[in-house]
Amino acid sequence: MPWSWRYEGTDGRAVVGPAEQFGSQADAESWIGQTWRELATAGVTSVILTEDERVEYKMSLLPSAE
Repeated sequence: MPWSWRYEGTDGRAVVGPAEQFGSQADAESWIGQTWRELATAGVTSVILTEDERVEYKMSLLPSAE
């Protein structure tokens, strides 16, 4: 089953992002690890990892409040 990312902006609404598909969760996570800064610069504030349509998890791209 293909893995992919969905993208959200500050208001929680879907935003357009790269339509990449990956053969494994590890490949998808490696890719996001390399591209998250560019996505954040483009206005993506969170990403959602999916396998087909099943949500694996959601992750913020915003800096953590310390």
